[in-house]
Amino acid sequence: MNQRLQGKVAIITGAAQGIGYATARKFLDEGATVIACDISKASIDAALPSLSVRGAIDGVVVDVTVREQVDAMTAAVAQRHGRIDILINNAGITLDARLQKMTEDQFDRVIAVNLKGTYNCAQSVLDTMVKQASGVILNASSVVGIYGNFGQTNYAASKFGVIGFVKTWARELGPKGIRCNAVAPGFVATHILDTIPEKVLEQLTERVPLRRLGTPEDIANVYAFLASDEASYINGAVIEVSGGLTV
Repeated sequence: MNQRLQGKVAIITGAAQGIGYATARKFLDEGATVIACDISKASIDAALPSLSVRGAIDGVVVDVTVREQVDAMTAAVAQRHGRIDILINNAGITLDARLQKMTEDQFDRVIAVNLKGTYNCAQSVLDTMVKQASGVILNASSVVGIYGNFGQTNYAASKFGVIGFVKTWARELGPKGIRCNAVAPGFVATHILDTIPEKVLEQLTERVPLRRLGTPEDIANVYAFLASDEASYINGAVIEVSGGLTV
């Protein structure tokens, strides 16, 4: 089988569950060496056994909002593997509330993880990527980041912001051989939906022309394509993976 990411070194944040876990699994299957980062040591310890049987993987506890932790992680990866080819900025949180009711802490925490954390990780890998004159940075946005959503002022702003990042980075870093793109998932069946009542999930599903929620694997497959040489001329794009939700 032709492995599209053979020999590549990929850092994936928020990799212990959901879309991050599925992406780590997909990248291992495609031949990449994966550095799976997550804020929860327990979650990493739980995920590693099922991932390690698929290929070369390291699990690292990292809080993307703490720059010292991010820099220590990227420096260790560069030293051990000699390169960093791919960064998947997948780590993210939601703390929903209507604008009138949203607390400053809810706003600040979501912006810190989803926006500043993405900035921290991208800036931290850049010296290595610029030196090797190649690299791929992929940001997790959302259809909410394009169209907004009730009760998600903080989340929508953060996911719109990471699109602004890749549009800017594509211009800055393209001449240096580094591609930057964003993926905008729709409704994906992950733990984030666990608290949503079944009736509401049915209503969400009915809004999707394909009449199903997305799977983490649906998103992971797009990440794998964008990270591969098959997407070598895609730069500054936002790929919506939503089953046609916004059509």
